[in-house]
Amino acid sequence: MESKFYKPGDERATQVNQLFRTIARRYDVLNDLMSAGLHRLWKRRLVKLAGQPRDVLDLCCGTGDIALRFPGRVIGADFTAEMLQVAQTRRASAVGWVRADALQLPFPADAFDVVTVGYGLRNLADLPRGLREIHRVLRPGGRLLTLDFGKPESVVLRRLYFAYLRTTVPVLGKLFCGDWETHAYILTSLEHYPAQRGVRSLMADAGFIECGFEEFLGGTMAINFGRK
Repeated sequence: MESKFYKPGDERATQVNQLFRTIARRYDVLNDLMSAGLHRLWKRRLVKLAGQPRDVLDLCCGTGDIALRFPGRVIGADFTAEMLQVAQTRRASAVGWVRADALQLPFPADAFDVVTVGYGLRNLADLPRGLREIHRVLRPGGRLLTLDFGKPESVVLRRLYFAYLRTTVPVLGKLFCGDWETHAYILTSLEHYPAQRGVRSLMADAGFIECGFEEFLGGTMAINFGRK
């Protein structure tokens, strides 16, 4: 199943921005529905793996669900203004919200102890470039932690999982956002995404060490991690 919001090449960023402008107000509700609330447990695990960092960048922060889980100095960065507007209304916090392009971050080198990305790497027009930018802004010893849809190794599970993304998830997009293609995008983007094993390799290529991943629900979701 294709989606009008997935356009490879020069149009990728424009279409992704349009997608998240469309779904911003319903984003959190749909995350709960699609995962039966389990995304909260996975995000909690991601934050635990981060340890106790002093300076955190939550990149592709969306409505701020991960950024708001951290104490201390936190910046939430996203390139869709409508998502940041929702983040700013969720609750009072010390998080600094910044509109920024993940491929050209407006931060100096060696600025953060941890960079987190929740469901964002899959949407980058140039994933290797994005990983190099993250590596640049991390301090030596700093960690990258990302949570995203995965690809199970089990052929049977992968078929069942992809069938769910192909049939059920677009219906939620239609019901809540008025357009089934908003959530048909998930499967289309996942089919073009290297997922946990490919991301591990790309992180190593970008200069990260100690690269690995944790899987959930048979590999349908995964946290990738690595250190500068």
